[in-house]
Amino acid sequence: MSAHVVPSESSPLLGLLDTHVETFFAHLRTEGYAQRTLRKKRSVVQSFARWTRRNGIAIDDLDESHSAAFLRRRKTGAVLESATLRLLFRCLRLAGVISAPVAVAEVSPAEMLLYNYVSHLRSERGLAENSISVYAPYIRGFLKESSIAGGCVNTEQLNAPTVHAFVMEHIQGRSQEYARLMGVALRSFLRFLYVRERTAMDLSFAVPSIRKWRQATVPAFLSPGQVEQVISATHCTTPSGRRDYAVLLLLARLGLRAGEVVAMDLSDIRWRSGELLVRGKGGMQDRLPLLSDVGEALASYLQDGRGQSPSRRVFLRTWAPRIGLSGPASVGHIVRAALARAGVHRSGRGAAHLFRHSLATRMIRHGASLQEISEVLRHRSQDSTEIYAKVAFESLRDVARPWPGTGGAR
Repeated sequence: MSAHVVPSESSPLLGLLDTHVETFFAHLRTEGYAQRTLRKKRSVVQSFARWTRRNGIAIDDLDESHSAAFLRRRKTGAVLESATLRLLFRCLRLAGVISAPVAVAEVSPAEMLLYNYVSHLRSERGLAENSISVYAPYIRGFLKESSIAGGCVNTEQLNAPTVHAFVMEHIQGRSQEYARLMGVALRSFLRFLYVRERTAMDLSFAVPSIRKWRQATVPAFLSPGQVEQVISATHCTTPSGRRDYAVLLLLARLGLRAGEVVAMDLSDIRWRSGELLVRGKGGMQDRLPLLSDVGEALASYLQDGRGQSPSRRVFLRTWAPRIGLSGPASVGHIVRAALARAGVHRSGRGAAHLFRHSLATRMIRHGASLQEISEVLRHRSQDSTEIYAKVAFESLRDVARPWPGTGGAR
């Protein structure tokens, strides 16, 4: 912290309130904050600016220690103040007014190893961000209990019994799906360690297998009537309604994944050619036809619902800051709200994927082949498509042989 000085009329301390505050609020306006919220935040920033003057803190010396000292003067009700000052400091750093915070601690060897593994998944394996977010917590917990020295796993401690014991301890009382995902993540990580010569042998074999029958269940889906019921229950009279309607049509008509909806960029809509560029799993890009009702819904949202934003994402949050949706869970929330409005009850896991399953089910019941469904859903392996053969119940009657003997099912 700089020494206390008495500010004069020409002191740079006066510039915080007179210049940088207005720049800050101009930035907040572009992010879509309401006037009522802006008034509250202005009061906080002005109070903070006066506090910096009284304490003789120059703008160039501002850092989080000053905001912490300012917030300590209030014992309660500092949530708005804290959030506002975080936004202020971020804006000042983006403008180059104050310097970046000094790192308070070095990255631990375990964190660096996890970072390298995640980079491997992203750049070399081509995993989707959603998959990486599933893997990473399992590996973070594993590293927390493993001996790490100098960025390398202690191979004397990390062996097959250690790996097996870790898995058996942490799957107690957990669901079968949790145990399966832990096994998948650990095998991937242990193979990574072996390939990078962090371990003397491949320990992925030490992870016990979790029995799960392949395609043991029928995918949950909605009937065509239910799909239309959910879509029609979403009214396009509000900006959020126009957004949700366009999202639902993308899921129902084109079978997009939730993450693909989130990742849509304004440049991905090719109006002249009538195409939609879809950024799929593993960095894959596909072009799909821009159906008329989907195109109309997108145009309506972009013209009368999206509003102004520096973000290039197609679908934005309805609340400030007006940035892109945070992730696939946001699309799941939109779908669950639409199902509730329509009074349609879903079964199974995954809300957004219901429409993808429903599209495939409708296609196979209208005579589409598995190859055609695989192309529409953009599966990289047809094994992912085979499960939809189980939903063609009526078609199975034609190939089922009669029960032998009398009195059997006919």
